[in-house]
Amino acid sequence: MSRLCILDGGMSRELLRFGAELKQPEWSALALVNSPDIVRKVHEEFIAAGSDVVTTNSYALVPFHIGEERFHKEGPALIALSGLLARKAANAVKGRKVRVAGSLPPIFGSYEPQNFDPLRVQDYLTVLVEHLSPFVDVWLGETLSLIAEGEAVRTAVAANGKPFWISFTLADDEAQVRGGEPKLRSGERVEDAANWAASSGAQALMFNCSKPEVMRAAVETASRAFKSTGSTLEIGVYANAFEGEQDDHAANEGLHTTRNDLNDDSYSRFACSWAEAGATIIGGCCGIGARHIHRLKQTLRGEAV
Repeated sequence: MSRLCILDGGMSRELLRFGAELKQPEWSALALVNSPDIVRKVHEEFIAAGSDVVTTNSYALVPFHIGEERFHKEGPALIALSGLLARKAANAVKGRKVRVAGSLPPIFGSYEPQNFDPLRVQDYLTVLVEHLSPFVDVWLGETLSLIAEGEAVRTAVAANGKPFWISFTLADDEAQVRGGEPKLRSGERVEDAANWAASSGAQALMFNCSKPEVMRAAVETASRAFKSTGSTLEIGVYANAFEGEQDDHAANEGLHTTRNDLNDDSYSRFACSWAEAGATIIGGCCGIGARHIHRLKQTLRGEAV
């Protein structure tokens, strides 16, 4: 598994663990205002655990969280700060290269495909791209619920010249856990998302912020689609640890409870299954911390960190 790339995990709970205050509506963006040193510390913690990529803490830097006026007044500086903190943590590493992924979130809310506005989305994505660009190695459009959100990210970074990854969040209700055809939260088929990704210019198609139980089927579906088209896109997974069904409310309404059964050992077993199915980029999303990443790297690469 020499090609395997290890991502970081979820930011919010690690910020809380180190003492940052998180509250709605700002959520993790509040740490950039009040405790940027803790943001950098979380990046450093994931790197120490074995992450090859750290993701900028820019997920909540959208009007959905910080408001329209604040986004335009303070957003550019906060976006740049999120990039700088990740870059400093990555550059401090000796002996190996750590890349920075620029998080490009769903602009109009997580798990809310019905709120997507194609006429306004570039007004916000272009601000994120402009102010993260000096610091990132790869773009990461993440927790996207519909193919049109992926296309919006593709458009936003097209002139930038840096590679981009697209990560969709999957439907993970009980029917999907029991083996239903893999779908995005919009209801679109993973097969259709994979076919779109194969012609998009992306370097990777990923799946995140869904239960680990639904990820392998999505990886297998994407792998089959890529083989049929001759695509060389990589496939990635970073699942969440949320408890219960999530489709009845938004992902970022508050701090959801997490599963007691999804410890570092059990999560690493899921990760091995994803790698076996063809995933080459693996990490964690909400509720997956540095301990999970440490164990994941030990298991997948058979090496101490």
